[in-house]
Amino acid sequence: MGTRPPKALLLLLLLRLLPPRGASAGSLQSPGLSECFQVNGADYRGHQNRTGPRGAGRPCLYWDQTQQHSYSSASDPQGRWGLGAHNFCRNPDGDVQPWCYVAETEEGIYWRYCDIPTCHMPGYLGCFMDSGAPPALSGPSGTSTKLTVQVCLRFCRMKGYQLAGVEAGYACFCGSESDLARGRPAPATDCDQICFGHPGQLCGGDGRLGIYEVSVGSCQGNWTAPQGVIYSPDFPDEYGPDRNCSWVLAPPGAALELAFRLFELADPRDRLELRDAASGSLLRAFDGARPPPPGPLRLRAAALRLTFRSDARGHAQGFALTYRGLQDADADPAPLEGSTQTPAAPLDGANVSCSPGPGAPEASMGAQVFSTVTAVSVLLLLVLSLLRLLRGRGCRLAPSKGPPTLRPSRDPTRSWAVWYRRPRGVALPCPPGDPQVEGLTASYRPLSASSQSSLRSLISAL
Repeated sequence: MGTRPPKALLLLLLLRLLPPRGASAGSLQSPGLSECFQVNGADYRGHQNRTGPRGAGRPCLYWDQTQQHSYSSASDPQGRWGLGAHNFCRNPDGDVQPWCYVAETEEGIYWRYCDIPTCHMPGYLGCFMDSGAPPALSGPSGTSTKLTVQVCLRFCRMKGYQLAGVEAGYACFCGSESDLARGRPAPATDCDQICFGHPGQLCGGDGRLGIYEVSVGSCQGNWTAPQGVIYSPDFPDEYGPDRNCSWVLAPPGAALELAFRLFELADPRDRLELRDAASGSLLRAFDGARPPPPGPLRLRAAALRLTFRSDARGHAQGFALTYRGLQDADADPAPLEGSTQTPAAPLDGANVSCSPGPGAPEASMGAQVFSTVTAVSVLLLLVLSLLRLLRGRGCRLAPSKGPPTLRPSRDPTRSWAVWYRRPRGVALPCPPGDPQVEGLTASYRPLSASSQSSLRSLISAL
């Protein structure tokens, strides 16, 4: 992957500068409306090739013609990010939403976010106005400098509410369906602020609420709708260790069809089981080493119980699966329990010891010492490189989705000045008047004097 600006710096400087976000999607009961099941659209594989929907916006460049930038089809030979000989919007760097390169403008802008109405995870209900009098969501509220979408969902779930709304990057509000009925929808582009606790998620905007159903990322539930989506616990955050969650699916019909849209478990000890809810017989089991097969999975059972367990070390993105009830029983026969499935691996803390196995204590200890020494050495090299960079007081353009365009200044007497511009470029050039910066002042804006002073103090302390 190409070099990216430090996440913390982007979070501080660009909190209010992100460009437009797309339109809202339907509820968890309408998974067919969405082409994305990750909150940042990293799984988008659709065919929109302009920055706006239905032919609007600027045309995207082909990914096999962007070698001068950080991301191109050459940097994704395995197709993991969905790049190739096409110009469809993608999100190869884990940004807040899909984007694409565009022909560079006079202002130096060479990429744009894509406004894709169908790329919003089910369970996100849209962007709504919040004037505060009365509040858009009438339940309890709170603020947090570590706010993520799931932090707010968990808060409102514990309070017994149906809806959770995130606002301004750090505020959380709870409400009910009646609040939503009288809510005033806002343009989806108004909900464009990064969550304080996660640089890859958006948490509403100024006076704007991004509203979710609290069932997203819940650890249990009974699902009886004809179709829907089940997310792993804590989604869209990573699931945590020692999770033990279960869901019962009982839509109308004689069988069920499942489709895994995402599946990323940490290791074989993190396991998802599918059992017949009536008999308890094991139908399928998947883990970090044995993912589900591609395509839909049909099971001959009127109701399913899904059980997910993670070990003491497990944390990963998790899974998202859609389900729907089938009226006929023409589905895959349920295998006999134990005939084709591997027994569940024991969880940490049950009957597992972390001690080296008999006969190999020296090898295990040697591996641990080697790993520790290697990690410490790499950390020291990184710290020394960072200190050398900061002490140089040089002028440089922090890399974004493309290569730097300013050369470093090696004069140690120069002071720092921070400039920025929409949508994502961050520059650290010298004070105005420097010949390297004269051409940038038209498209960059300086930080406030107080922010400049705070940053200088931080850099001096380093």
